[in-house]
Amino acid sequence: MTRAAIRAGDYKGATGHLASGFVQSNIVILPEAYAADFLKFCHLNPKPCPLLALGAPGDPRLPTLGEDIDIRTDVPAYRVFKDGKEVDVVHDIKALWRGDLVTFALGCSFSFEEAIQEAGLSIRHCELNLINPMYTTNIATLSVGPFGGPTVVTMRPFKPADAIRAIQITSRFPQVHGAPIHFGDPAAIGIADLGQAEYGGDSVPIYDGEIPVFWACGVTSQIAVISAALPYCITHKPASMLITDRRNAEFSVF
Repeated sequence: MTRAAIRAGDYKGATGHLASGFVQSNIVILPEAYAADFLKFCHLNPKPCPLLALGAPGDPRLPTLGEDIDIRTDVPAYRVFKDGKEVDVVHDIKALWRGDLVTFALGCSFSFEEAIQEAGLSIRHCELNLINPMYTTNIATLSVGPFGGPTVVTMRPFKPADAIRAIQITSRFPQVHGAPIHFGDPAAIGIADLGQAEYGGDSVPIYDGEIPVFWACGVTSQIAVISAALPYCITHKPASMLITDRRNAEFSVF
């Protein structure tokens, strides 16, 4: 089982190509004192921050996503922040766990990518075995308490007819970002250069006759907690997600 290998420390990398068919999740872990504001932030910004599960204070389990999940060990790589600054990247947070920590699990675009591919459409970064390109936009999130900042997006290029089909498909998955928030001119959402992907993503070629299509990305949640400058919080490393026991098909809405 893939999650068991991650828990044992045998795998520490990106997860996009692992556990086909299973939902993967962005993770934010923060003190209970900030949990209510962050929960409201997710509710007000459901495109980039679709909430899949919420842990109880001090409880590392997420039983609605998997009976044996231990959030302290089951993510390949964690980012540790103090006062809004990244201070470490680790592969196990047992020693960092506290009784007041609350886990938020947020939807990931890997889930709708499976549906796109099942419809016969090709996804460029998957073709090339790359990490999906991510970019900061000029689209502001709705702020709550200390949480706010810009929306981060992922990009996938398609021919126009395929882009329409991809929009139709992903609109069925609102809990994992849903339909795109923009397509076409990247400058219109504040992206100056598609060749400069951020957050560990890879830039991908866009061929003649294709247009870039942009979906809201869960890394937005990391920007929000960083901008909040919390005294302490933990997130997953972008592209190194929690693999759950839920099936992607469970989140399709007709």
